Amino acid sequence: MKRDEALELVKEDGSELENLPDIFKKDKEIVLAAVENNDLSLEFADINLLKDKKFILEAIQNGANYQYVDDSLKGDKEVFLEAVKNDNAHALDYADKSLRKDPDILKILESSE
Repeated sequence: MKRDEALELVKEDGSELENLPDIFKKDKEIVLAAVENNDLSLEFADINLLKDKKFILEAIQNGANYQYVDDSLKGDKEVFLEAVKNDNAHALDYADKSLRKDPDILKILESSE
C-alpha cells in the first residue's frame, strides 16, 4: 500500500488506522487524518507519537480522545487543558491524580459546568 492510499483510507474511516502497516502509524499526517475522522483512532498510533507533546496537542485539537495519550503526558497541565478546551469528554477520568487536585484546573472545570 502506498502512503497516499493509506491517507485516503483513514480520511474515509479513521478506524482503519488499526489495520495499516506500522510505518503508517508513525506518520503524523496519516494519524491526524484518522483522528479527525474517528477520535478513538489515536489508540492505534505509534507509541512515539503518543509521547510527543507537540503532536498530542495537535491531535487533541483535531479531536483525538485524551484517553489514549501516553501516561507520560497525562500529568501535563497544558495537554489536559487542551483536552478540556476541546470538549474532550471524560478527560478528568484519565488525567493524572496530581491534576485532579490542581486548584487552577478545578476552577476551570467548575466554570465549564
